[in-house]
Amino acid sequence: MIPYQSKLKEPSINLRVTMTVAEKRLWEKIKGRKIKGFRFNRQKPLGAFIVDFYCRKAKLVIEVDGGIHLKEEIRREDQNKDEYFESIGLRVLRFTNEEVLTQIEYVLEKIERALP
Repeated sequence: MIPYQSKLKEPSINLRVTMTVAEKRLWEKIKGRKIKGFRFNRQKPLGAFIVDFYCRKAKLVIEVDGGIHLKEEIRREDQNKDEYFESIGLRVLRFTNEEVLTQIEYVLEKIERALP
């Protein structure tokens, strides 16, 4: 189990309620062990961050990025976040909102290939 900052509990609950359209679409496809029997959590606090989706058993983080992630400052934050997760043995997959909304089969295939 990866510890997290307790101050992230409430924001993670709020993020579950206000998921983006792309996050909701992906969640519908991966919840309930729909991919190879693996369980995913959504808006999961890990360390100092909240990730969009997390599969503990596969050590896999999935992020769905909107347009704000194109800003240089946010890109650097995302890179730092990814480096942290990789340093503790997690793999990170990033998809854009557009990929999730227009190429969901591609996204699901890539997730399935990342699972053991």
